[in-house]
Amino acid sequence: MVSARRLATAGEWMVNQAIRSLVPMAHVRDVAVSIAFYEKLGLAVINRLPAEGAADWAWLRSEKAELMLTRADAPVVAADQAILFYSYCDDIPATHAALAEAGLEPGPIATPFYNPGGEFRLTDPDGYVLYVAQI
Repeated sequence: MVSARRLATAGEWMVNQAIRSLVPMAHVRDVAVSIAFYEKLGLAVINRLPAEGAADWAWLRSEKAELMLTRADAPVVAADQAILFYSYCDDIPATHAALAEAGLEPGPIATPFYNPGGEFRLTDPDGYVLYVAQI
């Protein structure tokens, strides 16, 4: 295993810092519609561009969860993106009920062998798949 802090030798470069955070950015049809969806999941806008009017980009956060949204230049085909988002909550039945009450359509709660706390599937307005899990 190579350390992120290794000494530079001939032909190598030195890594001074390991990556400390990773924030996915999803291309979406309408940033405002996606913001409204993710706000129902508890994320809040911490930055957006432009600050007024129709947003082209937004950064959302809730505790450790972060997501950037950017307006797509072409139709978004979520299946072609080959990505899904895994999110975590403290109480899967309560979260499921709250999202359903908020007008979203969470799938049934399942308890696969790898997650006895339970999880359910949710699809955002652009077809991106989110799994909400309790671990």
